[in-house]
This record gives sequence, C-alpha cells and structure tokens, in this order.
Amino acid sequence: AVPRSRDAETTAKGTIPPMQRSTILVVDDSITTRTLEKGILEAAGYRVVVCVDGQDALDRLRAAVEPVDLVVADVEMPRLDGFGLLEALRKEPAFARLPIILMTSRGDAEDVARGLALGADAYLTKQSFDQGRLLETIGQLL
Repeated sequence: AVPRSRDAETTAKGTIPPMQRSTILVVDDSITTRTLEKGILEAAGYRVVVCVDGQDALDRLRAAVEPVDLVVADVEMPRLDGFGLLEALRKEPAFARLPIILMTSRGDAEDVARGLALGADAYLTKQSFDQGRLLETIGQLL
C-alpha cells in the first residue's frame, strides 16, 4: 500500500489549503473510553488512531503504520499496561520524545509519581475527567 500524504488527502476535497492535523494514538482496553476519547479528540480537529492495549500500541508504533504525534494511554490494560508501554517507548530513541499522557482511574500519589518517573508528560485521572483539561494538556504538548 502506498501511504497517502496528508496534503493529498486535504486537496482531494477541493481548494482548501493543506492543514497539518496532529495524529493522536488512544490506548485503552475499554471500548467505551476509547470511543469517548476518540469523539472528543476528533471534534477538536485531531486525527485519532485507537489500540486495545499497550502491546497493540507498541506493535503499531514500531511498525510505523502512520506518524503519531502524541499518545493518550490507560494504565490498567491486559498484556502490556500503560506503565510498561511508557517504559518501552522511553527506551527506544524513535519514541523517547513522543508526548505521552497517562489517563487512568489510578489516581493515588504513588501511581502518579511512578508514571511521571517513567517519563509520562502528563498524568490525568478519569475520576476528575474534564475534556477541556485533556484538550488543554494536549495543546501544550503538541
């Protein structure tokens, strides 16, 4: 398959000048959460790709299916959790600087400290979920 450039995609629709849309990878084992986050991010103008767990995300990123500008990942997932995904990505030069936001129900200080120590750029909890805060955090990191 020949990768389509973002420019070709935009200009195929008419005379609209090409717009660079950032691509966000949403990683969560909950279909409800993935769908909610995808809807919020697409409404804000982002391109969204979803993965069902950390291993799925790691495989997809390593395969370079498409360029990803930022990752929003849950912590508690089967196969490879968010901490493991974060740790694996930070060890690889290609992803060492990729902005990663952990979005989880695990909000105790120990988990937050662990996520930040492993290299998360932000740690948001689902209990205090605020789509404005999520979009603001993404805006600051991109």
